[in-house]
Amino acid sequence: MRFCSLPRPGTRDELRVWHDDPDAARRIASLLRSLRDQDRWGREVVVLCIGTDRSTGDSLGPLVGRQLASLSLPGVIVIGPLDHPVHATNLRDTLEEMAKSYAGLPVIAIDACLGPAENVGSITLGRGPLKPGAGVNKTLPAVGDLFITGTVNVGGALEYLVLQNTRLSLVMRMAETIATGVAAALRDPGRPVGAVPLTGDNRPSSAGNVRRTEDRSRPTARPLGAARGAP
Repeated sequence: MRFCSLPRPGTRDELRVWHDDPDAARRIASLLRSLRDQDRWGREVVVLCIGTDRSTGDSLGPLVGRQLASLSLPGVIVIGPLDHPVHATNLRDTLEEMAKSYAGLPVIAIDACLGPAENVGSITLGRGPLKPGAGVNKTLPAVGDLFITGTVNVGGALEYLVLQNTRLSLVMRMAETIATGVAAALRDPGRPVGAVPLTGDNRPSSAGNVRRTEDRSRPTARPLGAARGAP
């Protein structure tokens, strides 16, 4: 969890959308494809979903991971789905395992954010790493070549209590929007976003934490990065 910042004015590599915008998933997919092509990614990519299922507000990343893992997208390695979350306690070990198993692969890091009330419900995508734990005063390694964050609730004070009182329905809707956009970008560049289902009969393989498988500018928003260090 972190305190999220707004996209920098005039920066083409960052985007902020609202989860209830009908065009949000398409715009996420469009920028993600563009950044992927600019950086000339290979056939495989790691999607690192940070958070915990023990905190409603911090479950955004694991929920996205669950939806992406269920699709079994070719070349997409999903780490941190709901059943095997990556949080403050195991993040360092997970990063070490990733460095051994997936060295050199691009990483999309997904996490929840806290921010001002007017930003709640927004999703930000951009180039560069995110810093998990900043929103709840934890010191954790920065991670990711690209980041996707969702502002799930108001930050500034009593973050743990705020996270526990975050609306699950909002987090689930944001997770679906993010997963739809990411799946559209990584599955088939020519396929329209609406053609990417978020349900399927394929069950994710079990391999611990590491598994294969118009902009409204608002004032500032911090990566949560697993609010609590409980597995």
